[in-house]
Amino acid sequence: VQLQASGGGLVQAGGSLRLSCAASGRTSSSYTMAWFRQAPGKEREFVGVSWRSSGYIYYADSVKGRFTISRDNTKNTVSLQMNSLKPEDTAVYYCAGANGVILSRIRMFQAYDSWGQGTLVTVSS
Repeated sequence: VQLQASGGGLVQAGGSLRLSCAASGRTSSSYTMAWFRQAPGKEREFVGVSWRSSGYIYYADSVKGRFTISRDNTKNTVSLQMNSLKPEDTAVYYCAGANGVILSRIRMFQAYDSWGQGTLVTVSS
């Protein structure tokens, strides 16, 4: 499965951006799609996930209430709507995917075997 991410850019604090990720290839109803981010000098961090095609969506505490994940199973796409952005949200954002991710591992980047190319989000203060 190949993932293609789009969106990102420069925005002022308090602004909004939308990222999208499209999966091509063989996916199934067990395909989980997630977002991670990595700021300079920091480890890759879980942002949120659409677990399988179940409709269950989970977020990191740091983005809960500000970010929204939506998924279109007919198009194999997942989007990340980011509102009320803060300078600390500045990072390269990655979409990730894998089949058969169990719930206990959804926040672990090691659970995913397909990654998009990363898109830079910069939030200025």
